[in-house]
Parts: sequence; structure tokens; C-alpha cells
Amino acid sequence: MKPAPDWKENGVRIVKSGDLDPNTPQTPGMTRAAAIDRARAGAEKLWAGTVTIHPNAKTGAHHHGELESVIYVLKGRARMRWGERLEFVAEAEPGDFIYVPPYVPHQEINAGRDDPL
Repeated sequence: MKPAPDWKENGVRIVKSGDLDPNTPQTPGMTRAAAIDRARAGAEKLWAGTVTIHPNAKTGAHHHGELESVIYVLKGRARMRWGERLEFVAEAEPGDFIYVPPYVPHQEINAGRDDPL
């Protein structure tokens, strides 16, 4: 018979806003802090945290490997470009979610010139 899972150690995790990890790879024009990743929560294919994109900033084209990413826009206007030549474009506003599948080449852009995203 298989032993019961240790739900106390392997169950729900709460990461308080003051416990985010700023020791993550950074990109010029962006500030990241991890909440959920392999090291902090044992996540296998998910990264969650906060990202602030400075006014009028954009990342270089990249992908996140096998990780799936979900972005929830709190404030500002996010412009996403994706595809082999970043040929597709869409924008998201506060309250919108953005899903980035594994290995999809993309670029995050703060479409605002004056306010952080």
C-alpha cells in the first residue's frame, strides 16, 4: 500500500508579499521578484512572481524554455510581440491575463511612455 502524502509539507503554499525573492535573473528596464518557482515551492513548469517594466522599456526577444508563464496586468498597458520574427502583436490592460506557452519566442513591452507597467 502506498503511504499517504505529507500534505503539510507538500500541500498549499502561501507566499506573503514581503517574502518575494528579488535574486532572479534581471533584464534592463525590468525588475523581477519570484514567489513560486522550483527553489521556493517545488514548481516544475511554472514561475510566478512580480515584474515591473519601467516606462517605455522592452525586453529582447526570448522564451522561457519549458516553463509556462501567466501575466496579470495590475496597471499600465502591456504590449506583447511573439513569433519567430515577433510578427504577432497584442495589448493587455489592467485586469487582463496573458498566457505565454513554453518555448514561444516573445517580447514584453511597456506601451506607456510615462508610467511603470
